[in-house]
Amino acid sequence: MRDEKAKGDVSPRVLVVEDEENVRELLLTVLAENGYRVEAVRTGEEGLRQLDSQLYDLVLLDLNLPGMHGLNVLGAGPALQTDAQFIVMTAFGSIDSAVEAMKLGAVDFIKKPFRTEELLHVLTRAMEELELKREVAQLRSQSSAGVRSYLVGKSQAMQRVFGLIERVAPTRANVLISGDTGTGKELVARAVHDLSGRSRRPFVAINCSALPETLLESELFGHMKGSFTGAVQSKRGLFEEAQGGSIFLDEISTVSEGVQIKLLRVLQDRKVTRVGGREPITVDFRLIAATNRDLGELVEHKEFREDLFYRLNVFPIRVPPLRERRDDIPLLAQHFRQRFAEENGLEPPEIPPKTMARLMAYDWPGNVRELENFIERAVIMHAGARAIPFEPPGQRPDPERNLLTRAREEKWDLERLEREYILDMLEQTQWHQSSAAEALGISRRTLYRKLKRYREQGILPEPAHVAMRQYSES
Repeated sequence: MRDEKAKGDVSPRVLVVEDEENVRELLLTVLAENGYRVEAVRTGEEGLRQLDSQLYDLVLLDLNLPGMHGLNVLGAGPALQTDAQFIVMTAFGSIDSAVEAMKLGAVDFIKKPFRTEELLHVLTRAMEELELKREVAQLRSQSSAGVRSYLVGKSQAMQRVFGLIERVAPTRANVLISGDTGTGKELVARAVHDLSGRSRRPFVAINCSALPETLLESELFGHMKGSFTGAVQSKRGLFEEAQGGSIFLDEISTVSEGVQIKLLRVLQDRKVTRVGGREPITVDFRLIAATNRDLGELVEHKEFREDLFYRLNVFPIRVPPLRERRDDIPLLAQHFRQRFAEENGLEPPEIPPKTMARLMAYDWPGNVRELENFIERAVIMHAGARAIPFEPPGQRPDPERNLLTRAREEKWDLERLEREYILDMLEQTQWHQSSAAEALGISRRTLYRKLKRYREQGILPEPAHVAMRQYSES
């Protein structure tokens, strides 16, 4: 069901568009008594405004309205409410009107005057049809893609993230996504939106750190003409643009206290007031925020409002850095390799075991984004080659820059230095374990144990293990 149902109120939401006051009042009373949440307007123009601002399950539409005819409303309504069921009413009940209404998207037709039992039966049937459509759409989404179409990963850490997304997406809860830069926080936000009942409405994203305070305020809440220098016309804010959908506030930790106060008010009242305006505007949105800083720590240091933090942190999702999910590196690397080759019309070079082992040993401070950029560059640079040679991300290999120099510059511990030395020797011996062990001055059994530990730590990929065994047996 829609996100509104997550409040605990699972009753269907109905919009009545009816110009006759007695019929309108009757419908309001009957439907409310039977568990429906009802709103009513008297003209087609008012109906379209409601459909553009709120989400509904059912729309009861009179055809003979003052001003805009019901058929004209029906012609425009489904574009605004792609998930709603339209039922038309008329006192004339002509076959032609019924046929035309059905062609425009109505699911049923009821003649006035009608009995209460007849009305409730039509509404129940429409809701059953709507629920079936939603279930089919959900199953189709899950079977074809689901959350794993947004994020790549098989590690336990990412499986936990997938589970959290799937759990929170159907609800209306605010989501706070935390994680280092480049981990894919916006992808998580998009998955939450697209797997929710708001998926057919806008997903509006903004990086709060990219704009100064005054401009950010105008972007979020909108402004009126003449409210400041350069405001030559009125402008809708992003909360209005996200009507019925989701708004994603990236780098939420960077917003000023003044903007924080206004965000808190919007979350409490579900209304925005444009800069320079006086009239509050009702908005319907789902808030998803993201940060690469610890908001709880910022609250402790009085650098972020505690009340806003608790409003945002209803459902937290932490996206782990790539160094905590090394098992995903081969999957991600192959995914990016194939994608960039297809996008550029190139034959993708292979990623040999020695290169993959180095990719898995590297800490990737820029996370998935850094790996993505590295693979894209490698695919382009080595197009037509059989394999991608390993080059440390962000630089060309320097033969004069030996292991000890790198260890000092990058502050390796002894375990890291040993691992890099072993991988270097394996590379020099073409991953022949006996030759490498002899050059290292250790037994083949000792080398095997160390490589097994690297695999258990997620530093060495399985393809490399297979390749090493083939080399050793040749």
